[in-house]
Amino acid sequence: MTERPTDQLGLRELLGGRRGAIDASIPPAVFVVAWLLSDRSIAWAALTAITTGAVLGAVRLARGGRVTAVLASVAAVAGAALLALYTGRAQDFFLVQVLANVASALAWAVSILIRWPLLGVVVGTLLGQRTRWRRDPDLLRAYARASWVWVFGQYTLRVLVFGALWWSGWVVALGVARLALSWPLVALTVATSAVVLRRTLPSDHPGLRHPRTPETPAPGRRPEAADREAPPHPTDD
Repeated sequence: MTERPTDQLGLRELLGGRRGAIDASIPPAVFVVAWLLSDRSIAWAALTAITTGAVLGAVRLARGGRVTAVLASVAAVAGAALLALYTGRAQDFFLVQVLANVASALAWAVSILIRWPLLGVVVGTLLGQRTRWRRDPDLLRAYARASWVWVFGQYTLRVLVFGALWWSGWVVALGVARLALSWPLVALTVATSAVVLRRTLPSDHPGLRHPRTPETPAPGRRPEAADREAPPHPTDD
């Protein structure tokens, strides 16, 4: 019996990040609402978004969140707000998001081409496997194929949608898209990745948590010495 169904559930648990994705969507939504209610004042919208991001960060820290992750999220909100203040264009609050997704799409694509798919790097690290998963050709191929889902199904899609709306200056639509393409899209991407992984791995593969390295024989396979054919018995002619 294999553990692949459990591994697919584990992938969702490892990469879901629902709380973080939802928290990251709140400041942009607050920015848009404050911008509308303040007669399109970027200053009030920026101040409200930064305050909201700081409060959410404090709550995450109180819940035991990682300090580096919280500081990064607060810094991203502050940077987006300051950029909008500097340019005087509300849509530029979302420019950081556009650029971040461009960088992510490129990074994931390059990682696949150099045979270090980032999905494998992330999952392997979280599972404590280090680089052992790379010595499993089947798992390496599965991670590579599943990583393309993240390149096109998440990051490239966001770049296209956010980029078009930013170029058009549709601030409200950017806020709506930011909500729609956060946790719902992450959940869909994770689920699709799990399906791709499951269909790419051979039916006898033990799963993500058990890389099948060259020194690990496939289930049901005899040791190499046992696989050798016995010498033919002499026959009497």
